[in-house]
Amino acid sequence: MRLLLGFALLAGLYGCSGGGIVPSGPHSIDTDTLLRLVHQESSRNHVSPALVKAMIGVESHADPSAVSASGAGGLMQLMPETAAIYGVKNRFDPAENVAGGCRYMHDLLVRYHNDVSLALAAYNAGPGAVDASHGIPPFRETRAYVARVTAALRSSFL
Repeated sequence: MRLLLGFALLAGLYGCSGGGIVPSGPHSIDTDTLLRLVHQESSRNHVSPALVKAMIGVESHADPSAVSASGAGGLMQLMPETAAIYGVKNRFDPAENVAGGCRYMHDLLVRYHNDVSLALAAYNAGPGAVDASHGIPPFRETRAYVARVTAALRSSFL
């Protein structure tokens, strides 16, 4: 019950209407199903479920149909190229998106020796930008993203 409330409150915290779940979209998902999916994929990929929930809240406000200005899509806002690398055929299918996003985040955590801030920066700006900067790149969007996800992780809602 606490997890359900935590995810709904986190999604609401970032401006979602109706708890962030699209009730009748082509890829709608209810909160219980989303939580089960997050726990299944985070466990399978050795990524903290709280981190995945925080990322979903910040990335898409838990909207499976979300698309960013840069072309990222779905719950975990996968770029088409990243989705292809991780075998995601439909970025707007919640199960495929979360599975691919968790696999990608796992690989970033391994690459950056479990430094969550660097892994988040790479998730947002790309590993090349993190490597070139020898840390979090000086991009306003990336720094804000890392701060928002980190704040969500530290919040009492999780």
